[in-house]
Amino acid sequence: MGRVLVTGASGFLGGHVMTRLAGSGMPALAQGRERQRCAALETAGHEVAQFDLSQPFDTATHRLLGDVDMIVHCAALSAPFGQLADFETANVTATSNLVDFAREQGVRRFVHISSPSVCFAYRDQLDVTEDSPLPDPVNHYARTKRQAEQIVLAAPEIGPVVLRPRGIYGAGDRALLPRLLQAAQRRPLPVFRDGKARIDLTHVDDVVDAVVAALSGGGGAEGQIFNVSGGEVLPVRHIADAACRRVGVQAQWRKTPLWPAMFAAGAMETVALRLPGRPEPPVTRYGLGLFAYAQSLDISKTSSILGWTPKVSFEEGLDRTFGKGDGAWRTAA
Repeated sequence: MGRVLVTGASGFLGGHVMTRLAGSGMPALAQGRERQRCAALETAGHEVAQFDLSQPFDTATHRLLGDVDMIVHCAALSAPFGQLADFETANVTATSNLVDFAREQGVRRFVHISSPSVCFAYRDQLDVTEDSPLPDPVNHYARTKRQAEQIVLAAPEIGPVVLRPRGIYGAGDRALLPRLLQAAQRRPLPVFRDGKARIDLTHVDDVVDAVVAALSGGGGAEGQIFNVSGGEVLPVRHIADAACRRVGVQAQWRKTPLWPAMFAAGAMETVALRLPGRPEPPVTRYGLGLFAYAQSLDISKTSSILGWTPKVSFEEGLDRTFGKGDGAWRTAA
């Protein structure tokens, strides 16, 4: 394998990908925008290029990046709420710029990190396959991630492979489990539809394994979309209770009618869009949907074509995330 550019390396997944590539001796270049985290990557011995993907790649950018043989595109704006223009800039424009660069460089493999949010709908959906019809996007993130997939797959000359990893968690996670733990500390968590909600999460180490498999996969992987998950479909209540126990929090639960809660969340989103700075409301419709419905991915295609299967169970994933004790996470959460 040649030199790999990892975008979003100052983020959660991108940072783990960089660590794995460095550990395997593979030449890799980290791209990021967060100054402090980029400095930490450099301190750890990684080569870093700090620039904004949403800006056109000029001669200086090409010189900064040098020769790139493969790309792992982790960078994205991932949030359940926000302005469409911000998501378009981070997820669509940035991806288009990067694909143009990949074409000019003659990149032979472009691994794009997408999201199963493109498949999400406000209904139970179990064993969703990669070719299942896509529902209408539930938010701007889902809409722009779908557009980004289309941009990447429309460039067969760069060897595109799209991964859709579900609910990534692990050490360094600043989104999924921290959000869940913060919600549990602030208020009772909702029990919708008699607790039918369940989902398959994925430990970050398994996602990194899938990225490596996509980089090294043969021609049969090109132009394909692959689901990635831990393979365990667990009740959302079990996930929340297990995570809370690791940080010494006793989760409280309250049986709640779904549609009045969804209506209230929609009203809060409408108000938030009119406030200065458009802050994310405390509850979103998408967030409630995750507590209401059963969602899982069929990962058989990923296994058969990429030779990848998840190795980290949820309980082991919690050990890797929190350690055997609960110390540091009590404050972080």
